[in-house]
Amino acid sequence: MTVKDIFETMEYGPAPEAAGDALAWIVDQGANFGHFINGAFTKPTKDFESRNPATDEVLATLSQATQSDVDAAVKAARAAQPKWAKSGGHARARVLYAIARLLQKHSRLFAVLETLDNGKPIRESRDIDVPLAQRHFYYHAGMAQLMETELPDRAPLGVCGQIIPWNFPLLMLAWKIAPALAMGNTVVLKPAEYTSLTALLFADICRQAGVPKGVVNIVTGDGAVGEMIVDADVDKIAFTGSTAVGRRIREATAGTGKALTLELGGKSPYIVFDDADLDSAVEGLVDAIWFNQGQVCCAGSRLLVHEPVADAFYAKLRARMDKLRIGDPLDKSIDIGAIVDPVQLDAISKLVTENSAGDMYQAQTALPAQGSFYPPTLITGLHSADTLMQEEIFGPVLVSTTFRTPAEAVELANNTRYGLAATVWSENVNLALDIAPQLAAGIVWVNATNLMDAAAGFGGMRESGFGREGGWEGLTAYTKPRATPKPAKAIAAFSGDDTPTDPLDRTAKLYIGGKQARPDGGYSCNVYGKNGALLGQCSLANRKDLRNAVEAAQAAKGWGKTTGHLRAQILYYIAENLSARSDEFAARINALTGGRSGDKEVQTSIERLFTYAAWADKFDGAVKGVPLRGVALAMNEPTGIIAALCPDEAPLLGLISCMAPAIAMGNRCILSASQPFPLAATDFYQVLETSDVPAGVVNILTGDHSDVASHMAKHLNIDAVWCFSGGDLSKVIEHGAAGNLKRTWVDNGYARDWMGDAGQGKTFLQAATDIKTVWVPYGE
Repeated sequence: MTVKDIFETMEYGPAPEAAGDALAWIVDQGANFGHFINGAFTKPTKDFESRNPATDEVLATLSQATQSDVDAAVKAARAAQPKWAKSGGHARARVLYAIARLLQKHSRLFAVLETLDNGKPIRESRDIDVPLAQRHFYYHAGMAQLMETELPDRAPLGVCGQIIPWNFPLLMLAWKIAPALAMGNTVVLKPAEYTSLTALLFADICRQAGVPKGVVNIVTGDGAVGEMIVDADVDKIAFTGSTAVGRRIREATAGTGKALTLELGGKSPYIVFDDADLDSAVEGLVDAIWFNQGQVCCAGSRLLVHEPVADAFYAKLRARMDKLRIGDPLDKSIDIGAIVDPVQLDAISKLVTENSAGDMYQAQTALPAQGSFYPPTLITGLHSADTLMQEEIFGPVLVSTTFRTPAEAVELANNTRYGLAATVWSENVNLALDIAPQLAAGIVWVNATNLMDAAAGFGGMRESGFGREGGWEGLTAYTKPRATPKPAKAIAAFSGDDTPTDPLDRTAKLYIGGKQARPDGGYSCNVYGKNGALLGQCSLANRKDLRNAVEAAQAAKGWGKTTGHLRAQILYYIAENLSARSDEFAARINALTGGRSGDKEVQTSIERLFTYAAWADKFDGAVKGVPLRGVALAMNEPTGIIAALCPDEAPLLGLISCMAPAIAMGNRCILSASQPFPLAATDFYQVLETSDVPAGVVNILTGDHSDVASHMAKHLNIDAVWCFSGGDLSKVIEHGAAGNLKRTWVDNGYARDWMGDAGQGKTFLQAATDIKTVWVPYGE
């Protein structure tokens, strides 16, 4: 064939990759693998098979971990962790560097083994997966080196349980293990049942790299092994997989004190405007949905096309689909390989077969006679409520609809319970950068797709999970404050039978939507001072009051679009008005608590308002140093509606310490005031009323925390819950939050020094923001 023929037909001759070395490595191991525990492989038990999905040939047999295997792995990791942490950042950096170098030296072996085991085209595993895995270990070697100087107040968590999926076996392993080891943790990792071989090859690499025994442990098996790890004596669970399993893990870890990050499913929009370079957008879409056979959590599986160019775009797309080459994944000229397993193939087929909406087009190309293959599929003319527009298919199936205006594009894009990724195609950079911040997604690509790097955080929001992989933000999930926390002491409300201290009764109401509101239930309770004097009554909020507060907060969504400068002015104004009444508030706090620290608490509250006013326009994002002719912008965005159970011991300062960072970052908040000492909060809403705080931005409830905690956690329109209550409600909050997988921040029954640094700072600002990474390539 001539070069001209090749370009016109897109037909290439076969270019098979030799699999001999990878198969030889399997044979050298006896084609039978045990677990990797405490620096050695255990005796194999031949419990299940690993197959090549392109041929259905058995590659090896593997061992199903038992409870004793998981216990042994956790015990080894626990024993090794203190010494690994004390070895220092430089020592850990050397080990991570050695792993990176060995991954480079054996890159072809890893790539071929990945393709054999997973079914993805060799050019993807060779050119994307393995280089990115190497990059993560290089990058985190640097993080280990810098930890002691750049993160002096942070310490490793301990033992991390890690569970990874089958779509990117080696890369997901690198995403999890590299940051954990860099920060001084040890790990117990479970690869996916279908694709364990590169994890076991990595275990062999760890021995060559000088990883101390017990620092990395790998156990294989099905989902039952993952459940054992979740229930084991570990300090953190990091999970990548389906939203359904992530929800069960959130419930299982509730109240245990285990740190948790979840990278879950997605139904990512791919938006094409009428001014886009349509040919480039088609090529980008090939990578967005047919990369790795569509088995990608951030796949651009929902195509939204501007109506004026829809017909032309669909025609170009169908023509391109027919040119896609499907076949042996080891052939370097192949575009689409095999589905990972017949079970997944059946799941894809079932979803498509049961669909009766829209118009379906499948690529006019022959499929191999054997193996798990599925043709590239396009279904157009769907409505937003159709099942295939809402459910993650996790296969090479693209669903589509059209839009007329940018506002409609945003509405359609956000009409999903997921929030992982999105893509915007437009030659108008003003339009693209206007749309990107409006999309409910943790990562947005402009005129590109599936760009990833160790320096740029990757992760989602909504039911796509929480936490980030990569960058400085990804390290947070593998560290904790260095200080040792102390258990909190429950504070009971005072009792008494004395007469009121105020001759004229002042009714303390709730504060909802910028107005004082009577409680829905019509109940109040007496609030006594230490000497038994009746200081007043406070309203008892219930779930309907919470509902009303959420509705008020939703109506104030414009607050997140205001400038940091404006929010800073309002915080300064609150401080000014509080200062004018400082003596009154100090006396109230002393009367409530029976102490003498009221003046100090008020002054600290004023300082804290000044602190977050200062941060309101200074908590910047970052431009990430990614290997790209372009920029990756890490933007801090408000989380949304934050509900907080304020600390009991600091009735004014605790409430302000929750409120100020939340509203400084553009959130709306619902604050359940100190349970035993609520009257400081009901006095404070008078300050809010005179400080230009828009209605619904701050809402204050009083009463028993346990009456609203569960409802806060379960409410689908609350985006995050903070719990600093004196009664340990951590389990209630975390378990209830599994419903929509909202972010939670709980103290797990430990005390916090609200007067000191633990009661303020960047930790609060980070909890009040989501990081959105916007990738913007540039150049012609």
